[in-house]
Amino acid sequence: MHAGRLAELLGRWSSGNEALYLKLAARLEALIERGEIPADGRLPTERALAAELAVSRNTAVAAYDVLRDHGLVERRRGSGTFVRRPPRPGRGVVAEFNPMFLHLLDPVPDLIDLTCAAPPQPACLPEVVAEAALGDLGIGYHPSGIPALRQAIAGFYAAQGLPTDPGQIVVTSGAQQAISLLAQLFLRPGDAVAVEELTYPGALDAFRGSGARILGVPLTADGVSVPGLAEVVAGAKLVYLVPAFQNPTGSVLPSHAARRVVALCESHGVPLVDDQVLAGLTLDGPRPTPLARHGGGVISVGSLSKLIWGGVRIGWVRADPRTAADLARLKAVADLGTDVVAQAVGVALFARLDRLRAERQCELRERRDQVVRDLRAALPSWEFRTPPGGQTLWIRLPGVDSRRFAQFALRYGVALLEGTSLAAHESSSEHIRVPFTLPREALSEAVRRLRQAWEDYPRANGAGLALSGAAVADECDGHATFPAERDDEPAGRGSPVRPGREHLR
Repeated sequence: MHAGRLAELLGRWSSGNEALYLKLAARLEALIERGEIPADGRLPTERALAAELAVSRNTAVAAYDVLRDHGLVERRRGSGTFVRRPPRPGRGVVAEFNPMFLHLLDPVPDLIDLTCAAPPQPACLPEVVAEAALGDLGIGYHPSGIPALRQAIAGFYAAQGLPTDPGQIVVTSGAQQAISLLAQLFLRPGDAVAVEELTYPGALDAFRGSGARILGVPLTADGVSVPGLAEVVAGAKLVYLVPAFQNPTGSVLPSHAARRVVALCESHGVPLVDDQVLAGLTLDGPRPTPLARHGGGVISVGSLSKLIWGGVRIGWVRADPRTAADLARLKAVADLGTDVVAQAVGVALFARLDRLRAERQCELRERRDQVVRDLRAALPSWEFRTPPGGQTLWIRLPGVDSRRFAQFALRYGVALLEGTSLAAHESSSEHIRVPFTLPREALSEAVRRLRQAWEDYPRANGAGLALSGAAVADECDGHATFPAERDDEPAGRGSPVRPGREHLR
């Protein structure tokens, strides 16, 4: 297994107060037990793993020694270290799983999580829930969505100059399910889907889960490259774009380019999905125009998750009536319909949407401006543009592999989403995505921790990765900032590790 892939599977392995080699061994054991590291699979060399995780080679050696002592791996002279224990039978594992979701499934106390860009629960939510009118909803199964919510969403589009019939709307459990249903409808194993080279990682997971081939289209400073899309669209079964405050770059596709994109997809008969989840988060300038305003055949995906709150789980698809009917059938198979109580709350939220959106935009604008000031002052070498909307910064870390830095930053109490997690084809290895959705005090503390991590980060030196003086002190004597830890590892292979059983359980 490649060291980079193993680093992705390890996730937040370095959080906590145990010695680094014990934490690494514990996470490796869990991966082996779950079968995510295949039976008889070869582990990376200690040197390669150490370089990928920004630790000393002794840490990797000691972790492998623990696995050997537990009978989980064996060292084959001249060949490397191999997994001995087969996975438990009868269980499948997710072959591709994005680090963003790993962080959601593995919360760590006192960690500032910058992997997921999501707003906090709105203060008005209890009041809105109390006002939600359930009425007579029959037996409670509405695969397309309750009529009142579909009508509210149709009115939302009509206000943007897109007359919409409720029959064109299918309510989903968030935009993630909307994208997954579209993948099921349009893609078969081996089909190609064209996406921006950098895009929403949940969409990449949904498309890969359908067995589709990902065609990455280059990005410009103004969004997707139209000539680049023209080169691949003929071979695609679906095109998926985030033209408004593009995730993660924050760019906005200009109207003239948007018209060309829509015309290009129409001419080849390829369905075009416009992910509008971030379109309502305008911070500077006018709201971007939906792609559906430029021509037919565009499928719009929306959600309340970023504008209001992800916990409501209200998303939707706007499409032609035939596509909407097909999606409703798939939705019925998936879950028989989104929770009707949540949908009733959604109706009440749409009634307040203009005010809630204005409040959210004001809050995000203040937080964006603060984190931009703080980052430019604390980390002047980091390169980024101030986005006109959305909720994230796309930052280049000059000369540094972002995946390795993200692993290192965990030891300082910050979880980062590295650029490769958002890339169709392993690009942007020097980039991270930083949201400005957290409270202002948390953002300030995050910048402080990131500055300390950046100052201590071990830089490449000649033949390999050399630890800076501060980083060596962190590994050997404990980290004084966050979290406090010791790495009581042996000096080398001549000093075997015999830790007690309590280190893994």
